[in-house]
Amino acid sequence: MSEDLRAETVEIAGHGGDAVEAYLARPLGPAPAGGVVVIHHMPGFDGGHKEITRRFAAHGYLAVCPNLYSREAPGASPDDAAAAARARGGVPDDRLVGDIGAAVDHLRSLEDSNGKVGTIGYCSGGRQSFLAACSLDLDAAVDCYGAFVVADPPEGMGLRIGPVVDLAPSLSCPLLGLFGADDAYPSPEETAVLAAALTAAGKTFDFHTYEGAGHAFFAVDRPAYRPETAVAAWGQIWDFFGRHLAG
Repeated sequence: MSEDLRAETVEIAGHGGDAVEAYLARPLGPAPAGGVVVIHHMPGFDGGHKEITRRFAAHGYLAVCPNLYSREAPGASPDDAAAAARARGGVPDDRLVGDIGAAVDHLRSLEDSNGKVGTIGYCSGGRQSFLAACSLDLDAAVDCYGAFVVADPPEGMGLRIGPVVDLAPSLSCPLLGLFGADDAYPSPEETAVLAAALTAAGKTFDFHTYEGAGHAFFAVDRPAYRPETAVAAWGQIWDFFGRHLAG
């Protein structure tokens, strides 16, 4: 791990050629390096996910976090942008895949890239990481307690998205899943359904469900944070990406 890195806000051409704000962090160590697209949670393109992006750079990865709500509320605060996106039913799946594909292409275009790129997402971003891995050519993907992969959102949430478990046969890369035993979105029963679908499709995956942890156990600024669980889960992430993105 090295603290020598450069981080900046950039612009990438997202779905449909739209300008999408993104936060890019790059290690200043020896190249080439693997890349990670960080997919933010439903509360938006916030400081916590920029910190996660820098953390990947500190561990030697090229990392970028695209602002998936760039179109809904350009220049707005993360809270206001998230509210605007939620009012419109969330990010459409086709647009999400286009934006993440653009982020993947951006990382692969950098002169210090080794050409390998993975995704990681939290909550809604976990679902979107799985969706991207089933729609794009990736080298690795991490789903951190991704909600609504298997089940529909509850009535009243207002999200216009549906389950994507049927895409399991199209998974393009190994998948790491990190879940809480006390979570309801997704519940352990739902992650079991996803595991069964991946097994039936002959896909490579590794799921970990942590006792005593619920949703958002990585979030250091929320009551749901579970330090011991987060440390163990980060260890799984470093091992997983180290095996699939290094070199």
